[in-house]
Amino acid sequence: MSNRAQFATKLGVIAATVGSAVGLGNIWRFPYMAGENGGGAFLIIYICCVLVLGIPLMCAEFAIGRKAQTNAGRALKVLAPKSAWHIIGYIGILASTLILGYYMVISGWVVEYIYQAIKGELFAESAAEITNNFNTFKTDVFRPLVWVGALLVINYLIISRGVTKGIEKASNIMMPLLFLILLVFCGYSLTLPGALEGLNYLFNPDFSKIDGSVILAAMGQAFFSLSIGLGILITYGSYFKRNVNLPKTGLTVSLLDVLVAILAGIMIFPITASFGISPTQGPDLIFVTLPNVFKQMFMADMWAILFFVFAGVAALTSTISLFEVAIAYISEEFKLSRKKASFTIMLIVAVLSILSSLSFSVLSEIKLFDMNFFDLFDYFSANILLPVGGFLLSIYVGWVMKKKDFKAELGETSTLLYRLILFSIRFIAPVAIVFIFLSITGIFKF
Repeated sequence: MSNRAQFATKLGVIAATVGSAVGLGNIWRFPYMAGENGGGAFLIIYICCVLVLGIPLMCAEFAIGRKAQTNAGRALKVLAPKSAWHIIGYIGILASTLILGYYMVISGWVVEYIYQAIKGELFAESAAEITNNFNTFKTDVFRPLVWVGALLVINYLIISRGVTKGIEKASNIMMPLLFLILLVFCGYSLTLPGALEGLNYLFNPDFSKIDGSVILAAMGQAFFSLSIGLGILITYGSYFKRNVNLPKTGLTVSLLDVLVAILAGIMIFPITASFGISPTQGPDLIFVTLPNVFKQMFMADMWAILFFVFAGVAALTSTISLFEVAIAYISEEFKLSRKKASFTIMLIVAVLSILSSLSFSVLSEIKLFDMNFFDLFDYFSANILLPVGGFLLSIYVGWVMKKKDFKAELGETSTLLYRLILFSIRFIAPVAIVFIFLSITGIFKF
């Protein structure tokens, strides 16, 4: 029996894994994508992509992690020695670290807005001033980095305590809190005049908008939203006990992730429709559009504080899981204590975060491939590393890994379900990932 750290409970497994999937992208990307790409029609395609593509690939990563009982970098060395398949793990470690390089900066913006909302300084007289306030803060040299530093300390305090006392305990507190705040907001949104118009934007199926690019967008959202290819699921899978059913866990995590995305839409669109403000996607939704809405609401400061705490929790559950990939690797491969490994990775991410944050100010003129550091870390991790890692993962599990080993890790699963999962990993996932890669890199437009 392995003496490896394990999640203590099945609830902890779900909370930690859902936490890795639920992030700021659920709030600012999914609702807008659904609204712009056919509403309910996009939603149906997205859910199908999660079931057909997302869950099988989650099972693949879980199976590698639990079978190997080690970090993402070493897992494939254990399962496929004297081969180059371990590059999958290294791609995940690099991708998760680069994502932290810009994600910590955005998370810092969220904490700034919690601070401003608590002080009652969030709302300006006009929409232009609110936009200007955000741009002034974003381009400040020092203030964004103060919040990045604070978040690095919070992440360190959680992760350095270990898997059970740190990650699992924090996830068990934060995920129920996240759902509670989200449900409170949804309840309020549905009482607003114009709520039905907002829901119509999100849910009304418009099949005329569905084309190849929309299907690819749904596949890409399913792939990226579930943390596939980042090494997180391999790392977390190595902490699963034998009694954790992988397909059932994958299904539960996927549906909860979809639920958060849908609830975010139910929260945002009735509010923007009611107050006559056009919804956008990306950081502008959170830091410009919604403050314009909140200032018109009854008890504006309270709703602003509640929303930014919600966004902060979503960001923190994601950063914890992203950090764990590299920390598990560093601590096990270089025989460092968990505290030393955590501190080392925090320093690396601090450097990347400084480069990202200063991309909006003193380093704005420095470009690589015509991108600043912030955009480069985003583009290279999401558009290059994740698809390549996901493609190699599907080829390895589908065609190289021993079938009996994969089936044994899936546990008590019907032969039909096993065959469906394997068929998706072998044939559907590689083709889908190639199409996504060609589309998002602009090599080929569909």
